[in-house]
Amino acid sequence: MFEELEVLNKEFLNLKSSLCAKRACPAGMFKASQEAEGCSHCPSNSRSPSEASPICTCRTGYYRADFDPPEVACTSVPSGPRNVISIVNETSIILEWHPPRETGGRDDVTYNIICRKCRADRRSCSRCDDNVEFVPRQLGLTECRVSISSLWAHTPYTFDIQAVNGVSSKSPFPPQHVSVNITTNQAAPSTVPIMHQVSATMRSITLSWPQPEQPNGIILDYEIRYYEKEHNEFNSSMARSQTNTARIDGLRPGMVYVVQVRARTVAGYGKFSGKMCFQTLTDDDYKSELREQLPLIAGSAAAGVVFVVSLVAISIVCSRKRAYSKEAVYSDKLQHYSTGRGSPGMKIYIDPFTYEDPNEAVREFAKEIDVSFVKIEEVIGAGEFGEVYKGRLKLPGKREIYVAIKTLKAGYSEKQRRDFLSEASIMGQFDHPNIIRLEGVVTKSRPVMIITEFMENGALDSFLRQNDGQFTVIQLVGMLRGIAAGMKYLAEMNYVHRDLAARNILVNSNLVCKVSDFGLSRYLQDDTSDPTYTSSLGGKIPVRWTAPEAIAYRKFTSASDVWSYGIVMWEVMSFGERPYWDMSNQDVINAIEQDYRLPPPMDCPAALHQLMLDCWQKDRNSRPRFAEIVNTLDKMIRNPASLKTVATITAVPSQPLLDRSIPDFTAFTTVDDWLSAIKMVQYRDSFLTAGFTSLQLVTQMTSEDLLRIGVTLAGHQKKILNSIHSMRVQMSQSPTAMA
Repeated sequence: MFEELEVLNKEFLNLKSSLCAKRACPAGMFKASQEAEGCSHCPSNSRSPSEASPICTCRTGYYRADFDPPEVACTSVPSGPRNVISIVNETSIILEWHPPRETGGRDDVTYNIICRKCRADRRSCSRCDDNVEFVPRQLGLTECRVSISSLWAHTPYTFDIQAVNGVSSKSPFPPQHVSVNITTNQAAPSTVPIMHQVSATMRSITLSWPQPEQPNGIILDYEIRYYEKEHNEFNSSMARSQTNTARIDGLRPGMVYVVQVRARTVAGYGKFSGKMCFQTLTDDDYKSELREQLPLIAGSAAAGVVFVVSLVAISIVCSRKRAYSKEAVYSDKLQHYSTGRGSPGMKIYIDPFTYEDPNEAVREFAKEIDVSFVKIEEVIGAGEFGEVYKGRLKLPGKREIYVAIKTLKAGYSEKQRRDFLSEASIMGQFDHPNIIRLEGVVTKSRPVMIITEFMENGALDSFLRQNDGQFTVIQLVGMLRGIAAGMKYLAEMNYVHRDLAARNILVNSNLVCKVSDFGLSRYLQDDTSDPTYTSSLGGKIPVRWTAPEAIAYRKFTSASDVWSYGIVMWEVMSFGERPYWDMSNQDVINAIEQDYRLPPPMDCPAALHQLMLDCWQKDRNSRPRFAEIVNTLDKMIRNPASLKTVATITAVPSQPLLDRSIPDFTAFTTVDDWLSAIKMVQYRDSFLTAGFTSLQLVTQMTSEDLLRIGVTLAGHQKKILNSIHSMRVQMSQSPTAMA
């Protein structure tokens, strides 16, 4: 009997539990899903004011993070950090603090540092410069300590130390913080950003450089350290200069020297600049330069004689007062003398295709090299006529050097041989440190070769893409200045990029020991389905880099080269981005005709984008000359403050193609597609491993998220965050996109 009662009691309890489960949860309780067993009491700091609640809402001032489950208590934001201690060492600061008293009920508290640079009276402050360094980082700190460096000397700063946790982004109020006011001490100057070679002889190099961006006082002098590239810096020599120009003497002919410079104030020396390479003249270089100067000297003397004779003639004419008709005849002759074109001794480019025998142009402008002096090492590419190799060249009495060797493949026609060697006939006429040097040709054995200076860092566009975000603006300007200097030299020689063969000329920048190029040959390779455009007048033209008058009428002038240089400027400032993106050549032609111009690359200074727009003037006579471009870039380098203002994209209704600069995010379906479009595919695994597997999740990312997954380069962070912002804008305008 007792056992039967116990069984009935269990059945009754089960029936009661089943009835309760089917009944709606009362206020103060919740059930996350119908499958859940029974109702649960609301967790701390939450409530359910009505029946049948699937979740308890947080009380005012309390929140749940996106990843918090419904059964977890609602939490609050942390209070501010406490007891800040600061240690100032010249222009570096160490900040330490205690954790907040209230963590908001969470264990994921991190810290952000907000830096502001102030006036002496602290009445106004502005955001700190981008070059201020935070170690281990500025945002998302997990420890209560940060080291801050690269600040200005004798400058007041305010630092806000924010405490944030997983729900801080849910609060409508800014994070709680503690502020500390600090004034930096006297400090040594910052590094010199770049150096330029003014001139060189067999035993000396003359260099100049701009003042450090942060002099931190009056510059007393500069110290120059230099050594032969083949040696190491332990064998370096020192020189000093009172100004930002120095001549280094006692060098060996034909040697490459690594040079660094640093500035000194009363606080001591700053850090040495980056290593840059400069070369003295060889004996042959010196003799060649002397031979070129002799006609100039002789021409100047002759011009002086003509001038004296002219003065005597004028005085005779004036004294004798000849008849009007005779005076008119004499005046015509005098005008002929005074307006003669060209300077005596000026070297003018000669088109090798004007020679009746093309081999004569090769013999005149290119030195024949015995094939026994050449060692081929490895294939580095393929050209239009054959393979391109890396090798070594050892001429008698000279040191062995690395060279690039272009070969003419077997079975060539005479026309192919002529076209191949015409490149050497062109390059052999140039002698400038910013233009790739022709070493010579091999024509008396097989294969036929063109041997040039070796560019160890490859093409400039590839080099920039590989180092995206890793160069400062002033370094990029130095690179552009090097290219412009080479183009100025070509313009003075009356050389113009009229044909495709001539576009293999490479310009070497001053940024590192060897970086190329202005070589438009790379734009003719099969990296796109439609790389070139056949003009109605015959011949192929690389449309994206060519001036409109050259496309339409084949009007190639120095002004059309200025247009092309403006496109190269855009490429450099965008770290190798393809001009006009995926637009077809015909779209590019139509857009330019409608006055469309490329928008500024990300973080491009307004002054540089304005210079690009000047290069893209429709009226070719309104474009600046290369001499003016070099002067403009020199002023920017001497005055880095002029590069602080960043250009912005302004939406112009008549230029709808501006939207091409922002990808259509509605066309992407995966995070992989998006990263590929913005050329950040190297972070694919980092995004997916961290759980950002959809574009919807990506749009919620912050700078702290990027730091957490390993995106530490400032340039890459800006590029990704700007893209995320654009994605959010497009999603808000099209709510159904990427749903």
